[in-house]
Amino acid sequence: MSFPPPVSRAISSPETTRERIQSQAARLFVASGYHGVSMREVAEAVGVTKPALYHHYADKEALFVAILEEALASLSRLVSHAQEQGGIRAQLETLMRDLLDTAPEQRVGLQLASELRHVSPERRAAFETEYRRVWMGGLTALITQAAERGELRRDLPPPVLTRALLALTYPLVSGPPTPEPHRTAAALLTIYLDGAGAQAQ
Repeated sequence: MSFPPPVSRAISSPETTRERIQSQAARLFVASGYHGVSMREVAEAVGVTKPALYHHYADKEALFVAILEEALASLSRLVSHAQEQGGIRAQLETLMRDLLDTAPEQRVGLQLASELRHVSPERRAAFETEYRRVWMGGLTALITQAAERGELRRDLPPPVLTRALLALTYPLVSGPPTPEPHRTAAALLTIYLDGAGAQAQ
């Protein structure tokens, strides 16, 4: 990844404690599901008391949503990095490379997102709205701008092109790791931008 390294913090700082809580909680949620994890288990895994855990997160739902929000923040950084490149091909090459570089993190996010149905309707709706704005909206903006520059077809709605892009990239970050992932990603990007028909050769 081309992002700057995280700033070092003392182990006792609130930020580092929250990171440790989220990391251990995410591991437990992936292994046991939302209802299979208790705040007591999270506290034990982190090595803090339950009162200390509740100091950072009001309840299990708040902790779970915070983990998903951090996963979404990671996707937002990927979109921003892609936007810094010149031209849609370079932008999508960067996006796919970054997705592959963070594939384990993305897989965790996808697994946890499948448990979102267990949180309150209000929190679920708020997160889904933000997801559509940040991830779907960010990708659609890239594609819209590329179409306006004449790099992509204008007769296809950008949201349709966004869904097609996501359909191609989803296998790269879901399920078991793909053999030769970067080569696969390059092939998928060629299909997306240049087509798979013989006339596209």
